[in-house]
Amino acid sequence: MKISLLTYSTKPRGGVVHTLALAEALAALGQEVEVWSLRRGGDAGFFRPVDPAVRVRLVPFEDRADEEVGPRIVRSIAELAAALRADGLTADVVHAQDCLSANAALTVRADVLRTVHHIDQFSTPELVACHEKALREPKRHVCVSEAVAAELSAGWGIRAEVIPNGVTADRFAAAADPDDPVAGQRRAGWRRKLGRYVLAVGGIEPRKGTADLIEAMAALRAVAPDVGLVLAGGDTLFDYRGYRDQVLARAAELGVDPVLLGPVEHDELPALMAAASVFAFPSTKEGFGLAAMEALAAGVPVVLRDLPVLREVFGSCAHFAASPSALADALSAALASPDPARARAGVALAQRHTWSAAAQAHLRLYRGWRDTA
Repeated sequence: MKISLLTYSTKPRGGVVHTLALAEALAALGQEVEVWSLRRGGDAGFFRPVDPAVRVRLVPFEDRADEEVGPRIVRSIAELAAALRADGLTADVVHAQDCLSANAALTVRADVLRTVHHIDQFSTPELVACHEKALREPKRHVCVSEAVAAELSAGWGIRAEVIPNGVTADRFAAAADPDDPVAGQRRAGWRRKLGRYVLAVGGIEPRKGTADLIEAMAALRAVAPDVGLVLAGGDTLFDYRGYRDQVLARAAELGVDPVLLGPVEHDELPALMAAASVFAFPSTKEGFGLAAMEALAAGVPVVLRDLPVLREVFGSCAHFAASPSALADALSAALASPDPARARAGVALAQRHTWSAAAQAHLRLYRGWRDTA
C-alpha cells in the first residue's frame, strides 16, 4: 500500500513528531510511505533524521516579513496544494495530520483521511475557514483519544476511529538509566547548567497554559525557592508574540525568571527531560499529551491540567490541577514526596503506547477503508 502522510511543518511540534514516527512504523510494516510538508525558514529538512525507508517530500516556503497569520495560512495551503497537484497525489491513502495540510490535499482529491489531534478555536477568519473545512470534508477521521472523538461527535456529528499515540519510550527511559554513565553525564550536565527545575515543553502560547504556570511558579517559590522554571520549544505557525510579551512581563513582575531554551536538539531532549525534577503540562487544550508521556517514560513526575482527555490518557500516573494555585500545590507535592510506585506505573504506561501498535491499527483502518471504497 502506498501511503502519503501530510503535515504542516518541519519543526518538533506534537503533530509533526506523530507524523514522522507513524510514517517510520508503517514503513517497518512493509508499506510504501511518503511524508509531505512545507519547508519553512530555510530549513534543510525535518528537525530530526528520518528513516531512509520513508520518502520525504518538502515544499519550499518563503518567509515574508510582517506577513499576518491569515494571508500566511492562505499562502501555505496554496503552495502545498500546488506541489501536491503537480505530483498527482496518487497514493492509495492520503492522510492529513492538521487542518492546513488537509485543506491542501482536499483541493487535489476528495478521499482524504484526517487525524484530529485536538479541536482548536480560532478568531482569524482564514483559520476559522481552514479549521472548519478540514473537519467537515475529509471522508474518514482519526482521533488520538476518546475525549477528542467525543468532542468531534458532539460538535460536528462526525464519528472518528480512536487510535492512541505511540511514544518512543525506550529513548527517554535510556536517558534516565542510573547505570549508564553516558546518560548520567548528560543529565548531570543539564543539572549543572539549570539546577533543580520544573520543565515545560511546547513554547509560550495560550494553549500551553504558560501564563498559569508562571503564576504557579511564583507561589511555589515560597516552599521551593531553589527550583527554577525551564521552558523549551520554539514558535508555531501562528503569531503569539503578544501573549509571549504579556507572559514574560508578568513573570518579571512576580520575580519569576524562566530559562527560555527555545528549540532543543532532538538528541538532547531526553536528557533534559530526565534531569527535570517535575514536568509541567498545564495545557488548556490537548488531544493526548505526547510530551508528558515522554516525561513519564523518563520516570519524571508529571503535573497536568485537569482535563478529561488527560485523565483518560494518564489516569493515576500523574498529578492533576485545575487552577494556578492547585498547580503550585501539585508541583510542590511532586517535588517534596517522590512516589516510586507512581513512577514505575508511569514508565509502564508509556511503554505500552508503541508506535508499532499505532501503525498496525492505522493499517487496519486504511485497508478496511480502501476495501469498502
